[in-house]
Amino acid sequence: MSDAAIPKTGRERENSANTETDKKPEGPLQTDHGTTTIEENVVAKIASMAARQVPGVYDMGNAVRRAFSAVTDRIPNAQTNVTGGISVHKGETQAAIDVAVVVEYGISIIDVCNNIRDNIIGQVEGTTGLEVVEVNITVTDVHLPDDASSNSRPLISSNQSRYFELRSSV
Repeated sequence: MSDAAIPKTGRERENSANTETDKKPEGPLQTDHGTTTIEENVVAKIASMAARQVPGVYDMGNAVRRAFSAVTDRIPNAQTNVTGGISVHKGETQAAIDVAVVVEYGISIIDVCNNIRDNIIGQVEGTTGLEVVEVNITVTDVHLPDDASSNSRPLISSNQSRYFELRSSV
């Protein structure tokens, strides 16, 4: 009787599966010469900067985080938390990102969210090599033009705004 006709035990199947996965690297972060590990906070910073570049994003995070940031902004030499409004769930080769934003009034929330999603995926995948499997966006508020409760300015310049307007029209 040949060995192929005899069913393998659970332990034999596990051992053969382990040796197969040990032989080939998975993605650009695992090579024959070693493994590169990227921490979640690195991915969160990249995603935050990518989201902030999108026109129509007024601020990041929920009301509590924005209130905390307003207090820390007034403290001299306080370090700014750029990852506010971003949560990352990362595996070895993939990442899922949750984003909380405040959107400017009068701008299409759908367009802003699609641009955020595209920009985050492009930046995170391009700089880390991780596959972004999903970007979930929660719009926590809409900034009204006459909203006196916030003294902050929009997060992007007019040049960046023109870039995304051109990109959206393509």
